[in-house]
Amino acid sequence: MTRPVSQHVEPTAAEHAIARHREQLKQRFPLPSPVKKNRRPAPATLGIGLMILGLAAGLWWLDPAYRTEQYATARGQLQRLALADGSVVTLDGASQVTVGWHLRSRRVQLLAGQALFEVAPATYRPFQTQAGAAQISVLGTRYNVSRHGDDARVSVEQGKVRVAGADSAVALVAGQQVLVSHGRVTAPGAVDVQGVGAWTEGRLVFDRTPLGEVLDAIERHTGLPIALGDPGLAQLPVTGSFDSQRLDYLLSLLPKVLPVELSRAADGSPVLNRRAVKK
Repeated sequence: MTRPVSQHVEPTAAEHAIARHREQLKQRFPLPSPVKKNRRPAPATLGIGLMILGLAAGLWWLDPAYRTEQYATARGQLQRLALADGSVVTLDGASQVTVGWHLRSRRVQLLAGQALFEVAPATYRPFQTQAGAAQISVLGTRYNVSRHGDDARVSVEQGKVRVAGADSAVALVAGQQVLVSHGRVTAPGAVDVQGVGAWTEGRLVFDRTPLGEVLDAIERHTGLPIALGDPGLAQLPVTGSFDSQRLDYLLSLLPKVLPVELSRAADGSPVLNRRAVKK
């Protein structure tokens, strides 16, 4: 059996020169970096990615709540709530709210009573308040919402808010207020900005406020229910500023400024009736 014969070949002068200067040549004439081939994602991986992206987009669109908080006060009790986003909500007596934290919004539902809102700005997370049929949207401002049954009165002290009803919406600035009644938003009216949140400091300010709302305010602060013998009296306007610690004075004053008379029910609770016309 014949074995292959290895042959030794002497390097040429050129090869000797290249060997001596190999490192210098590498630095002067570097080789190009290898090109990485893009691998196509496997069909299963691509499908999972699309599914996750679609789920995230759906959650963002639906804006679900990830946390909900509830607060309520007793008659005569005021409570100041410092929310996690830096906003502050002051609850009047006999008031109730639900606070919902959503992915792209902050929502408060005023279920009963009255609340003063001081909203911390958050451009991408609007602060929304619902009170009956009223929907209020802001980014950062100070405003008051008072609920009377299904109706709601919105007054702005600072900033700007948008108030929407069932079929219309208005933009309010500081010193304006609206009433949302039966889903309809009234034309904006003027309000004294100094009186918007005065109730948080022990002073009730009324400016042609319907008597029904005035009696609600008295009941929230004193716990004293006042009945109306004639439902038609609820729309009589009341104007004035009163100390919340002396609302008995306001009650005794009403017959002097309105066509009403004060009487007592069998259980001793006050009742306002229409004043009889003297013949």
